[in-house]
Amino acid sequence: MKKKLIILFCILGIMAILTACENKGEEKITVVLDWTPNTNHTGLYVAEEKGYFKELGLNVEIVQPPEGGAESLVASGKAQFGIAFQDMIAPAFASNNPLPVTAVAALIQHNTSGIISLKGNGIETPKGMANKIYATWDMPIEKAIIKSVVEADGGDYGSIRMVPSTVTDVVTALNTDMDAIWVYYAWDGIATKVKGLETDFFAFKDINPVLDYYSPILVGNNEYIEKNKEKTEAFLKAIAKGYEYAIDNPEEAANILINANPELDKELVQESQKWLADQYKAEVSQWGYIDQDRWDNFYSWLWEEGLIEKEILSGFGFTNYYLPD
Repeated sequence: MKKKLIILFCILGIMAILTACENKGEEKITVVLDWTPNTNHTGLYVAEEKGYFKELGLNVEIVQPPEGGAESLVASGKAQFGIAFQDMIAPAFASNNPLPVTAVAALIQHNTSGIISLKGNGIETPKGMANKIYATWDMPIEKAIIKSVVEADGGDYGSIRMVPSTVTDVVTALNTDMDAIWVYYAWDGIATKVKGLETDFFAFKDINPVLDYYSPILVGNNEYIEKNKEKTEAFLKAIAKGYEYAIDNPEEAANILINANPELDKELVQESQKWLADQYKAEVSQWGYIDQDRWDNFYSWLWEEGLIEKEILSGFGFTNYYLPD
């Protein structure tokens, strides 16, 4: 009996050593979200739940961002990938020492952001923001976009009452003293509908096509993606498969996101997922594709408006190279 136990312990010990070696050799890929989990991220959670990452030999961890944002963590090499926005990352690209990250995919094809307000408040179009209270993040690019759309519509930008505020609950904010709030319609816009709040909304891209920039984007650490081409391609292949599943099966994909993040509002997730199903790829055939003209046009606009310190060269900061065919 004693001999059998010794043999058993030896076998278990060998198995433990082999497992440890296997795990040690399997490098973890960390992807940092831009905010709390939401339907922008569904493809990632589907890829995780459905085993798409594991099928391609990848060990992926999805984490929420630190205070400094996802791109800073990716740039430092502490995470391999993260979610960012073309507008917010622009100043970091317009530098003598650009942030060492590259956009490797567009999570959604078009910019779904714009201004939401209570129906009947007179803000059906940008000029209606005149003399109204706007919840601002107090960021130069943000304010320039507001100025651009309001003046293009014949409105008085200078009369807008800018109140610095980080709105976490749009429904509550609209029912207080905030007249106009910048939202991403797929989440906060849908939230107002779910709560039965009647609103008006206009999208920036519908006012000026140059504002149809990519938001959000998946960025990768430059050194990592250059040295790990096959892993990067596999990572994007799994994610693309996750988003394709979400496009074809929005209800099931919503449930996967909810199961992974039970604190989320179930009805909001389900309705948002249905709305985004047609937005992830929109008119393009390849999920994640970034059009160079649109990418460049937005950065050219920022330079012409004096919003960045240095001109961003054409084609800089993104690549479609790692996307699956």
